[in-house]
Amino acid sequence: MIWHTLANLTKILPGEASHQLAVGALSVGLHPRYNPVKLPTMVGGLYFANPVGLAAGFDKNAAAISGCFALGFGSVEIGTVTPLPQPGNPKPRVFRLPEDEAFINRYGFNGDGMEAVATRLLKYRKIKTAEHIIGVNIGANKDSENKIEDYFMACLRLAGLADYITINISSPNTSGLRNLQKSASLREIIKSVKRALTQAGLLKPIFIKLAPDLSSKDLFSAIEVMVNEGIASVIISNTTLARDNLKNKKNRDQVGGLSGAPLFRLSSEKLSEAYAFAGGQISFIGVGGVRSVADAYTKILLGADLVQLYSSLALSGPHIANHINTNLTKLCLGEGIRDLSEVRGSFSSFDKAHRHAEHAVKTHLKPE
Repeated sequence: MIWHTLANLTKILPGEASHQLAVGALSVGLHPRYNPVKLPTMVGGLYFANPVGLAAGFDKNAAAISGCFALGFGSVEIGTVTPLPQPGNPKPRVFRLPEDEAFINRYGFNGDGMEAVATRLLKYRKIKTAEHIIGVNIGANKDSENKIEDYFMACLRLAGLADYITINISSPNTSGLRNLQKSASLREIIKSVKRALTQAGLLKPIFIKLAPDLSSKDLFSAIEVMVNEGIASVIISNTTLARDNLKNKKNRDQVGGLSGAPLFRLSSEKLSEAYAFAGGQISFIGVGGVRSVADAYTKILLGADLVQLYSSLALSGPHIANHINTNLTKLCLGEGIRDLSEVRGSFSSFDKAHRHAEHAVKTHLKPE
């Protein structure tokens, strides 16, 4: 099949070229199609048909939403979208670390801007089904003199075309952006986004994406602000600046955010910390290094209502979302649970959760 050839091409082309090829193929229908797996979850008052979503960063400009859903994702988060178009950081800015099953990127919010994205979202909504949950991840322009106002403008323009809005204050590739995770700035951004929703006459759930590199103190402060402000869900986590125990020597010291397998433990441990601190007052989405059903199940056992992935789509191929969803359904049957909420947050230790998930996979799923 032609999509199989394209999938193989994405593994040998330079990182950014392969990303562009994948988005282009999905935008014109050159992709497999899977029947959607039903494993419903409610987050922020929204019905997610299944718990596996596509993380922001893949479809930055809402160019391939239909194709992404055809791969079996229960939700697709586009962006990050900024008010004005911008080229992002100089190329090259995407680097493979194959020995580590990882990538480093320093894209820097390259994108077409909110007006172009709004046009595509409006066109998509004419064919959108109720079960296709669209998130719009918004950010600030690199040279903006008022980054908080950028979030207001992006939300005002795009919220009416989205099911939920994600505030991205955790990319490491825009100077000063991660400082907005501090309590005072975070409150101002949330108020700005709420003001935009009020002005637009909309009620939409707000999600916020955090960095995995926050100290426990800063993580808990951010969670406390979000709970007090009525934020619907926390996405943990964005890429990391850490470079611990990487095997790749060629690219490991590149500037940018590290994603993929090395992020899995760190992001999962931060998720577990945040879930324990929040005490059920807010929901969580686990992202970072999800490559398998055991990885996804681990995030859920540590407190995630939903999971997202991106790097493993590039590393494993277009079947990954359908594969994980299908096998999560089988795990529910094998574990004797009606839905995943029954086991969400049942472990506080990453090692114990991951061992349980791997044991469940070996026990209840046939080896491939």
